[in-house]
Amino acid sequence: MFGKRPLPVYLFTGFLDGGKTSFIRQTMDEGQFKDGATTLFVICEEGEESIDIIRLNDSKFVVRTIEDEDDVKRELFDTFEKEVRPQRIIVEANGMWDINELLEAMPDHWQLAEVITPVDSTTFEMYLSNMKMMMTNQFLYSDLVVFNRCDGSYDRAMFKRMVRAVNRRAQVLYETPEGEVEDNVPEELPYDIDAPVIEVGDEDYGIFYIDIFENLANYIGKTVSFKAKAMHPKDVKKDNIFVVARPAMTCCAEDIAMVGFPCEYKDQEKAAEGSWIKVEATVQAVMNRQTNEPSPVMVAKTIEETKAPEDEVAYFW
Repeated sequence: MFGKRPLPVYLFTGFLDGGKTSFIRQTMDEGQFKDGATTLFVICEEGEESIDIIRLNDSKFVVRTIEDEDDVKRELFDTFEKEVRPQRIIVEANGMWDINELLEAMPDHWQLAEVITPVDSTTFEMYLSNMKMMMTNQFLYSDLVVFNRCDGSYDRAMFKRMVRAVNRRAQVLYETPEGEVEDNVPEELPYDIDAPVIEVGDEDYGIFYIDIFENLANYIGKTVSFKAKAMHPKDVKKDNIFVVARPAMTCCAEDIAMVGFPCEYKDQEKAAEGSWIKVEATVQAVMNRQTNEPSPVMVAKTIEETKAPEDEVAYFW
């Protein structure tokens, strides 16, 4: 028996008045939905912006609303599909709801085609300060994050680090108040990347971690020095390989995870499990089988035991 045909889902995440509705309306005005296909438009929150009935009818949008998070169930989505019989689906999520529960409630043949997250730059840091976990959860599945109302006074590099700390594959763009879109934002690094030995300060490990994955070519063949914990995972089979990593916080204390690099060293057994070490290593690249992209690996010249940083947790901002 044949299953149901796949339906592409375009999911818009982010907080109220972050620009989700404006982004959808702009896309409609550009004619990207005027192909004769019927679109089921599921709205989970209503902000100050709205899409008028003429635009909706012109693009064959059929609106269904969900007003309460408790109503987010697969049976409701099945009902919407039976009523509308769409060729595609757009979901404007509620930033205060659990994004994972929303995705789990979608029928199996509803397949994510793209996840877009517009963010209001004028309120982003406030949300980070007060609701960091809820804010960063908006980026978990994003393919594209757009910081709108983003003029040159904002720390765009920090914005990008916060996104990439949660979701390394997300593209990050910045839209100015004048409507111009920019994407090339150079990072002002707190260490000298051209020094004979790149000395990564204890408080700069998070920035180093993000930048080396973002710009690996800038580091290959160079020598770096930093503090990290020695780890010997059981699934690492090679005798001369261990892991150097630090606990890092992306949003809150409950979300701390170890982030680091494989490290090659002939006497790796001298680094006791969980001990803090000072690593001086040459950066090389290996192909990551999971991402099919090159990832950094440290080829250690020296390692020595050292005291822990004053704050053992690394941060990305």
